[in-house]
Amino acid sequence: METPPTFRAWITRSFLVVAGVLIIAEGSARIFFGRSFEGRFDYGYHPNAGFDDSTRGSVRLFRAGGRRFHPQTYAADPAPGVSRILVAGDSVPRGPSLAASYAKQLEDMLNSAGAPAEVWNLAVPGYGARRIQITALRALRYKPSLLVLHLNDSNEFEDEREYRRSQDNKGWHPRTWLMKSLVFRRLHEAKTERIFWEWLPEKVREKSGLSDVDAEVAASAKGETLDRWNARVHEITRETIAKAMAQGTSVLLITQRSVVKDSSGQLSFVESRLEEFAASQTNRHVGMLSMRSVLQAENLSEMFADGSHLRAAGHTRIAQAIRQKLIELEPRSAVR
Repeated sequence: METPPTFRAWITRSFLVVAGVLIIAEGSARIFFGRSFEGRFDYGYHPNAGFDDSTRGSVRLFRAGGRRFHPQTYAADPAPGVSRILVAGDSVPRGPSLAASYAKQLEDMLNSAGAPAEVWNLAVPGYGARRIQITALRALRYKPSLLVLHLNDSNEFEDEREYRRSQDNKGWHPRTWLMKSLVFRRLHEAKTERIFWEWLPEKVREKSGLSDVDAEVAASAKGETLDRWNARVHEITRETIAKAMAQGTSVLLITQRSVVKDSSGQLSFVESRLEEFAASQTNRHVGMLSMRSVLQAENLSEMFADGSHLRAAGHTRIAQAIRQKLIELEPRSAVR
């Protein structure tokens, strides 16, 4: 008669099975999904996430875990006579699709007008000034003639939250060891998201909060904190402009404006201090466009899909306004 396995043997066998499954899962994640996980737990603060220039002579923008670009592929160096324009920002310039975004529409307009150009859409939802800067500076190595910087001061909450999350498991303290595993880190994230989601205030949930870090950041988002975040938007924007200018790249600032329904049910623009700040940064190589000034004469319900995001028609108007504005940046920009 066969002797049943002892409890100790059963535990050992179970442990080995679980360990084997985890090792296979971890190996599979790193081998087959390595690119997708690139920067996943840096939450947009990894400079290289989403950029692949490993293939000689080309640059591929892809949906990495930490930076989900619209997929695009370009030559590493701009072709002679072709203007390279970068559009960096959040979900607003990203657009409802790549084709509908003002970046792609601008590219089509310029090419149709006999002004060869390529316009990269580097916009990522939820990005604030810090992560937009990281993305833009990484892309400046590809020798653009113009950087379109879409300014919006409503995403500093997300930037702060994701920065804290990215720092949670840095270093090699024993408490962080399990979090070095892609599988354990994602399981931990999923558990955290589930537990704390219902605890978050409604306003925080509306900000797409995902973890207990949200509650911590939201609790600190008082008047002084908001003022500090706004000051940071200004400071980082100045830095980005200076670094672009240092390598001979012109800059076009586009200030975001949201809309709300007034008492009559009509859409009207929400006040913003960004326009005054952007205007203070302009010179003959740094231009500015306000979404309000571009769209105020239009039927706003036809331009906006919601309080912040534009329909394809709204993106068309922005692209047209940029095309006209490029003439003012002629001394430095190669666009004609």
